[in-house]
Amino acid sequence: MPACAEQAPSFTELLRQSDTAPRVREAEAGVQSAQGQFRQAAARPNPTLSLEVENFGGQGPFRGGDNAETTASVEQTLELGGKRLARREAGQAGVDAATAKSVQSQADFAFDLAQAYAGAEAADVRLQLARDARGLVEEDARIANALVKAGKEPDLRSIQANAAVDAAQADIDEALAERDSAFAKLSALVDAPAPFTSIAGNLLAHAETTEAIPVINPVQSPVYLAARAERDRMAKLIRVEQTRASPELTVSVGVRRLAGDDANALVGGVSVPFPIFDRNRGNISAAQADLAAAEQRMNIARLDAQAEAQSESARLRAAFSRVKAATSNEQSAAEAYRLTRIGYESGKLPLSELVTARRTLVEAREQTLTAKLERLNAEAALARLQGIAPFGDAS
Repeated sequence: MPACAEQAPSFTELLRQSDTAPRVREAEAGVQSAQGQFRQAAARPNPTLSLEVENFGGQGPFRGGDNAETTASVEQTLELGGKRLARREAGQAGVDAATAKSVQSQADFAFDLAQAYAGAEAADVRLQLARDARGLVEEDARIANALVKAGKEPDLRSIQANAAVDAAQADIDEALAERDSAFAKLSALVDAPAPFTSIAGNLLAHAETTEAIPVINPVQSPVYLAARAERDRMAKLIRVEQTRASPELTVSVGVRRLAGDDANALVGGVSVPFPIFDRNRGNISAAQADLAAAEQRMNIARLDAQAEAQSESARLRAAFSRVKAATSNEQSAAEAYRLTRIGYESGKLPLSELVTARRTLVEAREQTLTAKLERLNAEAALARLQGIAPFGDAS
């Protein structure tokens, strides 16, 4: 991130610079953790060095330690039944699952960033709309006060006009608070060194374009791929638990010093546990249940991705029409307000007509902004299902 930046760069640039964002770094740490566990899974058991001294004291011939026997040996556990291979395969599956989760996390982050960025830009525009609305109200109040002074309107019209100015100022204060909140959310999301106070990009202009709606394959969505990778990891863990039921063979070899005979001798041994009581059946059953749960989560992820793809595609299709209709309605409302104000100023229309026309224009502008925001959110949702950055080069 640029140091002490107060103006947010374009959305694409901000997404590119967000490698220091807490959520992105958390996902990367998860992959590094899985890689460390994979390296540890390949480690062999450490040998055991031992030194034993026998008959170094006692009665009769054992007094004084002349008949002591000293044995130095090394023991090594040999993993049987493919334990190490099963651990390595499970560790690799863990890396794959962590990587898939990281991709999903990045797609989710890009979606949240798109919403926060578009929300901040919309809040900025909404504040300007509120200020423009106050300008309209002040102009109407000026006309009303002039007509009152000219005796063409009662004093009540002046009071009503001035009250409308106060209400418009309250709308500005509310819009300013919403803008501050939106910019604070955007700044916190990317861990900006300094809070953003303005935006360089223009996503709302992109909302006016109409593009082809992409075809989404649910089984290629990051959320499904992450669930499938987790299912594969659980399958590998079953094999790990099954190999743990196999006994481990421990061999030892050493040298024994016989002090009484002033001689050395080689010693060796083999030990293996007898699996009567513990065959790891409980952990195997638990791993199998975890696999069954992971398979269901994978199915849920597929169904959710399929439903979301259909829903967001329909939402985006409707947003195209809504933006077009809202823009046309805003233009009509602006023209209607202009003509109504001329009619009121000339004394041909009452103040109520002017107030209605002004409110219609303000609402039309708000509806256009809302429609554009809805279109951007729908496109960002489809991009998340594809695992790509939203808005392409237009942002």
